[in-house]
Amino acid sequence: MARTQRHLRAQQRVQTLIARDQPLEETLGAICRIVEAQVPGGIVSIMLCDETRLYLDRIYSISLPQAYCDAVTGTAIGPKNGACGRAAYIRDFVVCADIAHDPNWRGFHALAAEHGLKACWSYPVRASNSEVLGTFAIYYREPGEPRKSDRRRVVEAAELVSLAVERERNREALRENEQRYRSLFTYHPDAVFSLDLAGHFTSVNAACSKITGYAMEQLIGSHYSVLVLPEDRSRIQALFRNADPGEAFRYSATIYHREARAVYLDVTNLPIVVNGSVIGFYGIAKDMTEQHRRETELRILQRSVEASINGIVIADARAEGKPVIYVNEAFERITGYGRDEVLGRSCSFLQGSETDPEAVASMGKALAERREINVTLCNYRKDGTPFWNNLYLAPVRDGEGTVTHFVGIQHDISERKSYEAKLSFHTSHDALTGLANRSLFEDHLLHDVQLAKRHGRILAVLFVDLDDFKPINDSLGHEVGDQVLIQVAQRLADELDPGDTLARFGGDEFVILLPELAREESAIRLVERLLTCIRRPFRVAEHELYIGASVGIAFLQDELENPVELIQQADMAMYRAKQKGRNAWECFTSDINDEVSARMALRNDLQEAIEAENFELHYQPLLDAHSGDVVGVEALVRWKHPVKGYLSPGLFIPLAEDTGQIGPISEWVLRQACRDMCRLAAEGYGQYRVSVNLSPLQFRRPNFLSNLQQALLETGLAPEYLELELTEGILMADSAAAVETLHRLRDMGVEVSIDDFGTGFSSLSYLKQLPIGKIKIDRSFVRDIATSRHDGAIVQGIISMAHHLGLAVVAEGIEDAEQRDFLAAHGCDVFQGFFFARPMPLQKLRAYLGQPTVTSEGDALPASRFS
Repeated sequence: MARTQRHLRAQQRVQTLIARDQPLEETLGAICRIVEAQVPGGIVSIMLCDETRLYLDRIYSISLPQAYCDAVTGTAIGPKNGACGRAAYIRDFVVCADIAHDPNWRGFHALAAEHGLKACWSYPVRASNSEVLGTFAIYYREPGEPRKSDRRRVVEAAELVSLAVERERNREALRENEQRYRSLFTYHPDAVFSLDLAGHFTSVNAACSKITGYAMEQLIGSHYSVLVLPEDRSRIQALFRNADPGEAFRYSATIYHREARAVYLDVTNLPIVVNGSVIGFYGIAKDMTEQHRRETELRILQRSVEASINGIVIADARAEGKPVIYVNEAFERITGYGRDEVLGRSCSFLQGSETDPEAVASMGKALAERREINVTLCNYRKDGTPFWNNLYLAPVRDGEGTVTHFVGIQHDISERKSYEAKLSFHTSHDALTGLANRSLFEDHLLHDVQLAKRHGRILAVLFVDLDDFKPINDSLGHEVGDQVLIQVAQRLADELDPGDTLARFGGDEFVILLPELAREESAIRLVERLLTCIRRPFRVAEHELYIGASVGIAFLQDELENPVELIQQADMAMYRAKQKGRNAWECFTSDINDEVSARMALRNDLQEAIEAENFELHYQPLLDAHSGDVVGVEALVRWKHPVKGYLSPGLFIPLAEDTGQIGPISEWVLRQACRDMCRLAAEGYGQYRVSVNLSPLQFRRPNFLSNLQQALLETGLAPEYLELELTEGILMADSAAAVETLHRLRDMGVEVSIDDFGTGFSSLSYLKQLPIGKIKIDRSFVRDIATSRHDGAIVQGIISMAHHLGLAVVAEGIEDAEQRDFLAAHGCDVFQGFFFARPMPLQKLRAYLGQPTVTSEGDALPASRFS
């Protein structure tokens, strides 16, 4: 009982200290002494959190060594940071019965051992709102667990600490609030005062004295009405009388300064509420005298100029940026901007990309020199449309000669300038996109190249050609295509810097001039961004369209004589990019120039060969796989160049397809093959079917079928002795039209086969619907047929599929007996390849057809066919 009484008296002493607002350090020290007196051998510590609640940065103890206190100050709150750090983290009692073996004391073991601390019990100190304020802990110099009474004693001590800390925090908050209020009241630039319910001043700040001219002592105790003009008193009294309890109200008032001059005030009154009752009013009064004077002057000025038919604008010459303080109705009508959108802004917002910088500079110089000026500017209305403004600016001076304002008078001369601008624009810009045309681009190029050479800058020209754009025009119409071009122009423009030039040369060709590059890699990074932005889908009405682009890059070189050559170089590089597979870029090099020159020369030579029909046809026999008989021949074009000799078809055929020269070549091949077959038949060598490779260009021409009929009619070859070989790509593109053409060929009696089968992406379900009679297995599968399990499986599958569809199978590229035997064993119908015969001119074909020999079965066949 005695111990309990002593404990209660100790608690009462602590509570008395808290109630008397004793210093927190003194109160916490008393708590430490009380608890240590109750727990013999116990060492008490109190740790408090920092403002972030992340660390325990203050420690109070009367018995812990100072070195230990210094070492643990700033301990982080965390699940493994000793007893106190963990207690603050988990917000619960933490018992460390044996510090030396407690894993949560890792990093503190040596420190605790140094000071003989072997056990620690810690409990979080929590505020009334459950916020963790710190921890209360008891250390022991021997390991041990707390009893129930020990736990209760720790919890009670922590609650006393919480009470003391919260009381201290409340005192500090009250002191801070009082200081904040006093600072707001004392240092506020406007007049701040308080009134009792009768309207007498109970407090005023220094600004009140300055605004009224009366000393603060004179104002306190006086009634506010002594300052207000007699005609305003009844109005203001009514405001006080009718104000809702607890609501602020605002009004304007005119008072007399002690020096007998009027002062215009903007006043806000707020109720002073104590215990739910209004006991008076706070007031804030802002001196509006100067503003009132300015507003009066502006109203006078407005009445004098509002009727003008010209736009009038007044700017404050003393303020930064010379902001507009007035515009008349004519200004609003001319510019489209309302007054609220203009006031406070500089008139420079009317300027735009087409505003003459020299005129702007001359106007700026006149403003700086405070003199009048008359200039003609291209300004922009609110809706973005330009207008030509003949502007007269004049300074306004005060009595001392200082320029305070500028007055501007606008005269809209757009009608006269509009016609001139249209003429100039259409001669230098693309009509569809509004971009620069070739003429303007070349002007910019000549100018920028000179600057680049003079200042040693890096300059580049990009040639952008859209991929797969033509099908959009062909299938959806030019209106959709034009919208795509407009969107492309916008996307390209969005990626460029203001000093760059973007032009459209026509069709789907865009050219970009980059005059100020930091390095060549900057142009490449820009090109990659351009390719990415063009790949994004284009939306036109209900269509979602995808295209790509090929880009050529040409950099300015010292040896360049004519800047326009950069365009040609970029164009050549773009063509190389298309050859790489499209949607790619390529930089111009001398190798490209040499290649293009060689290509151009070859194209010219090819054209001469076309005009002179300077080609030859070689024929490669096709043999029946069972009998070994020649069942047909394939016609293969050969060109003997006058200087280079025979050129590979792989060299000039792709060139002819790119240039469109394949058309006349294919026409010649068709007619010549028909003539040669008729000649062989007439000479008694027999009637053989000739296979002719058909180019996509030839197949898709509207007059293809009529030209074919005419060729058969002129040469006299029966349709059943002509076979046309088409690639899978020809049939898959525009498939409906291709199928219709195939049916008409079948009706004519002309056979059709698919060449290079297996290298494309034909739909097998679609293949069964095609009116064809034969497929040719590509030589790439035949080459490794005997050694590659995969190629063998593919060939077997093709043969089986074709036979189930009722199609004959031709294998081309057979070069050895092993290949022949494999194909024969799996049912291939027709053989073709060097193993039997190489392509040969007509004269050698005659000899080949006339050479008898004997096969293993004893049938009579030409000598070299199966040997």
